[in-house]
Amino acid sequence: MDGEAIIGQLMGPEGRADPYPLYRRAHALGPVVPCGPGMAMAVGHRAANQVLRNPAFGVADHGMRADFDPEFLEHSSAVLLSRSVLETNAPHHARVRSLIASVFTARRVAALEPAVVAAVDALLDEMAGQGSDGSPVDFMDSFAFRLPVGVICELLGVPEADRYRFRGLAADLTTALEFIADPSELTAADEAADELAGYFTELAAERRARPKDDLVSALVEVAAADAGRLSGQELLANLVLLLVAGFETTTNLLGNGLALLFEHPEAAAGLRDGTVTPVGLTDEVLRLDSPVQLTSRIALAPGLAVEGVETPPGSAVFVLIGAANRDPDRYERPEVFDPARTDSQPLSFGGGAHFCLGAQLAKLESAVAMPALLHRFPRLAPAGAPTRRDRLVLRGFETLPVTLR
Repeated sequence: MDGEAIIGQLMGPEGRADPYPLYRRAHALGPVVPCGPGMAMAVGHRAANQVLRNPAFGVADHGMRADFDPEFLEHSSAVLLSRSVLETNAPHHARVRSLIASVFTARRVAALEPAVVAAVDALLDEMAGQGSDGSPVDFMDSFAFRLPVGVICELLGVPEADRYRFRGLAADLTTALEFIADPSELTAADEAADELAGYFTELAAERRARPKDDLVSALVEVAAADAGRLSGQELLANLVLLLVAGFETTTNLLGNGLALLFEHPEAAAGLRDGTVTPVGLTDEVLRLDSPVQLTSRIALAPGLAVEGVETPPGSAVFVLIGAANRDPDRYERPEVFDPARTDSQPLSFGGGAHFCLGAQLAKLESAVAMPALLHRFPRLAPAGAPTRRDRLVLRGFETLPVTLR
């Protein structure tokens, strides 16, 4: 099987459900594998890290996409995301990212730990009530979604009463990040983008009139004072991105982590007795079953090569994060779940200019939540088969039913 066939199968239903056998086949072909005219995939850890960190590899931004796929302009979901830092290159990326990064400082995130602990305890109390009669509780809906959405909404200043609506909207919007064969698949994503943009338009107007101590107010103030630092379009796009990215991947991290603990009860026992550290567990979940499996970059300069494979200007490199995290040249027993690893450096949060701003917050939430969950419910067990979302780029569960006693 060559690289083109592997990419094709990854986009199919079986590949989306379980991409890891295809990653093993890709590793056998080398760290960088051509997969079509002007396309290659980086599957080795070093190769993927090199592409992510090299500023000569950029993202497909608004201008590029309008040039090679003008139909993208007809989809509000794609256009909205293209105005965010997720799909922006220098110099605009650094300008907007610096504004957002001022909120996600290490000190600010560390100061959130008491609030995260309180939120975890409150959600566990609610789960205990829901499952007190032995009936199943959906971990994804009752905990894995509600914890990170509550934290990011507090940072943004989104009222608590509005938060319930965001899980479905985010699921629809992020379809625009997947490989879409039929543009009609973006209908729900476009509707979600329109609803989220409308929501933040109203919230921004409210904060402009009555500012509060939150991120929406801070960014609204910047945009009002100097549109050159942050335009109105950029404001809305990045508020939506902050909301969705602030809980979508963490929700999947928590779900993927609990599923692995069910598969490996010895690791769950280690987390309870302290022989497995929360940080070690989080890093190993990120490595073995990453919430983000794939991203892509475009060669922006001549003379680029990755592990000896030339990438001319305009060529695309698919960075298979899920494969790089299981690179046998980087990890001993790469497909074994081992939270005691001391050399785990998963690429799940990206690297370089586009390294995830919320990485530290996601790790904090996981490190607080997982041991608290297992200590609170020592007989926690799966209650029937979970359901995975039919996605390749963003990997996680739709449902994960559990019993508490």
